[in-house]
Amino acid sequence: MHMLNLGILAHVDAGKTSLTERLLHSAGVIDEIGSVDDGSTRTDTLALERQRGITIKSAVVSFPLDGVTVNLIDTPGHPDFIAEVERVLGVLDGVVLVISAVEGVQAQTRVLMRTLQRLRIPTLLFVNKIDRSGARREAVLREIPARLTPAIVPMGTATGLGTRAARFTPGPGPAGALDVLAEHDDTLLTAYVENTVTDALLHASLVRQTREALVHPVYFGSAATGAGVAALLSGVATLLPVAGGDTDGPVSATVFKIDRGPAGEKVAYARMFSGTLRTRDKVPFGADGVEGRITGISVFGHGTQTRAESVGAGRIACLTGLADIRIGDAIGEPRETHEHFFAPPTLETVVVPGPDTDRGALHVALTRLAEQDPLIGLRRDERRRETSVSLYGEVQKEVIQATLAGEYGLEVTFRETTPLCVERLVGSGHAVEFNKQDPNPFLATVGLRVEPAPVGSGVVFRLEVELGSMPYAFFKAVEDTVRETLEQGLHGWRVTDCVVTMTHSGYSPRQSHAHQGFDKSMSSTGADFRGVTPLVLLEALRRAGTRVHEPMHRFRIEAPADTLGALLPALARSGAVPETTRNRDELCVLEGTVPAARVHALQQELPGLTRGEGELESSFAHYAPVTHGTLPERPRTDHNPLNRKEYLLNVTRRVGG
Repeated sequence: MHMLNLGILAHVDAGKTSLTERLLHSAGVIDEIGSVDDGSTRTDTLALERQRGITIKSAVVSFPLDGVTVNLIDTPGHPDFIAEVERVLGVLDGVVLVISAVEGVQAQTRVLMRTLQRLRIPTLLFVNKIDRSGARREAVLREIPARLTPAIVPMGTATGLGTRAARFTPGPGPAGALDVLAEHDDTLLTAYVENTVTDALLHASLVRQTREALVHPVYFGSAATGAGVAALLSGVATLLPVAGGDTDGPVSATVFKIDRGPAGEKVAYARMFSGTLRTRDKVPFGADGVEGRITGISVFGHGTQTRAESVGAGRIACLTGLADIRIGDAIGEPRETHEHFFAPPTLETVVVPGPDTDRGALHVALTRLAEQDPLIGLRRDERRRETSVSLYGEVQKEVIQATLAGEYGLEVTFRETTPLCVERLVGSGHAVEFNKQDPNPFLATVGLRVEPAPVGSGVVFRLEVELGSMPYAFFKAVEDTVRETLEQGLHGWRVTDCVVTMTHSGYSPRQSHAHQGFDKSMSSTGADFRGVTPLVLLEALRRAGTRVHEPMHRFRIEAPADTLGALLPALARSGAVPETTRNRDELCVLEGTVPAARVHALQQELPGLTRGEGELESSFAHYAPVTHGTLPERPRTDHNPLNRKEYLLNVTRRVGG
């Protein structure tokens, strides 16, 4: 059985979920097309999705198409839920990128297309809403090469735009894009020179180049009326590659979504890349290769999810039994891992429980939400009994609030959203604590040197002492504690881009009294190394010095040229730095950088400054030193090794010995 795992991606409100409904209806899977406005769509199953009319969680539904089973994956369009899109990209064979014929190429469309091109995922473009007032064909066909990619092949013409009678007529397709196709096809170029080009040669070149993500066929249509959908389905069937993989090979799968079943059990959505999984199989998963037993398998077919005894390469399955599985985990043999396609969250807020909200239940609920979204981190402050969550934007905060209320019956509010900063070293620093020498109460010698490293290199831990000078478990305890401690630097922010070198080591060997057991008061344990390492590391950081860096976004604003005079002062108030300004027709295009903390306010202010015609596109660019206002400090959640007395009062320790 041939499989095709197809993603539907778009900027929010481009009609992505409506197109999914139309595709399912055209394939005969559903008898009636659901409505986003009425909350009756097949893929928006969460109550909150139906309420707000937006997709929040990716959903899988299947349909048959010319002998191929298509697993259709509907993804969120709102940038606050970009983590959902990121997880899905790694399991797709092809994509339909939806563009509105009214709004044209939008900010999120550009972000998605750049990523699809970088990953070389075969992509068809579907220009939706040709029946809507204001729909444009020629203007959108000019926008796509200018703002997305010039490598496009229009697959037909649209007529009657802006009316319910709007239609899409296929043709001439590849015949009208000979120049684009010949650029990547020497055989076609030779045939063109020799005047021997045939329709079959053009079609074969289009199929090959589409599957290699070199060109992108463009269809026009309407999810509301069904115009152009048959042509799009034909393109999906003939132009996109089916899933590969050897069902007899070693098991290799990737988890892209975690859900909970009726009894609260974890359900892992996994794409099979190789091999066959069977119920009751014991398989390794995750970075540590922990083994778990598959207790249940469900697969997708003809619009339904059915139980199965096995699942083979190319398919998507829901697996139960792997209690500790996480999103992104490999099952069986891991595949080549990619860096994150999108930037991590750059904002943070504290969750404030309502007067009648149980804090324990809230912590459990937040943990469950976080396990479904690994880019959304939880930070627990036991001393203040507070939990912080990291975010992409304000809409995400509203969704978390509504989800906690609707699904868990927990009322919460949030403190003001703040940027997630990082700390980077100013210079180098060194510190050491010696075993059995005051004021060190721990039976361990640890010396650490910290040095700055290139931006983007993360944290590197090295040894300048012999690995055999003490048990390996003690070295591991030091390294693990170093990485944990660096989550909170001198100002409370994560310290990154540095090299930490262990310069001194020492321990007290295992000792015991006659006729008695192991004496902890005379012998080093892992707790000694975990206890002394934060003191040494923070002292080394203090001597090196750190500087707080805030997240900066690269922005692009398109607005009427005559509004530039109002825009520039607003950008200055936001701390934005315009780097380029150019005119395009009657529009001005500004590009530059702006602090992440000011993006939301700028988005809210933009419509009033530009008569509602301005468009802001922003994405994470880099971290920059904080140079204005009060230096942001983050409350510590550890035992504060910066205050030695306080730290030792709170950490279990041995004195003397």
